[in-house]
Amino acid sequence: MENTPLKHQLLVAMPQMADPDFEHSVTYIVEHSSEGAMGLTLNRPVQISLGDILSDMDIEIEVPPSERHRVVAGGPIQQEAGFVLHSAATRWHASTVLSDGLILTTSRDILEAIAIGEGPEQSLICLGYAGWDAGQLEQELVDNAWLSTPASRELVLDTPFEQTWHAAAARIGVDMSLIATQAGHS
Repeated sequence: MENTPLKHQLLVAMPQMADPDFEHSVTYIVEHSSEGAMGLTLNRPVQISLGDILSDMDIEIEVPPSERHRVVAGGPIQQEAGFVLHSAATRWHASTVLSDGLILTTSRDILEAIAIGEGPEQSLICLGYAGWDAGQLEQELVDNAWLSTPASRELVLDTPFEQTWHAAAARIGVDMSLIATQAGHS
C-alpha cells in the first residue's frame, strides 16, 4: 500500500464510524509519517470554557475571553494537554506554522496573552489529541472509515461545530446525508 502523507489534511469520519470519539468528527492531521499520525478533532465541543481553563491554570484573567476562543475535545489521548489552533502571526514559545494561515501553539504564554487581551483574535483550544500507530490510519482509510480533504483556516476556525462535518465533506463534493451506512441485499 502506497503511503500518501495526510499532513495538513482533514479526516472526515464516514457515517458508519462507530467509535464515539470519532463519530461525525472532523480531525486535522498535524503530523503523518511511516511511524504514525497525530491529529486534532475540531468539532467536539466540551462543557469547560476557556475561562475555566485559565482559572485552573492560575492565569489571571484581565480581559474575559470572547466566544471566538472555542474549546473542544481534541481527541482521546492526553486530554489534559492543550493545543491551540489559531491564525495570528505572533510567535509564542512553542508554535508551529501549519498550512493555510493556521498556527499550532502548545505553550502557556498564548493562554496568558489571551487572558490579558493580547492573544490571537480567535482560536480553537483542543484538549487532548488523536493518535494512530504505524499503518493504522492507512488501514482505516482502506477500510473506508475516513474521507480526506485539504484543510482550510475558515473551516477550522470559523465554521460552527454543528456544520463542520457536512461542510468538510462538501469541500470534496460529498453530501453525507446521501451516504448509506450499510450496503448489500436483505
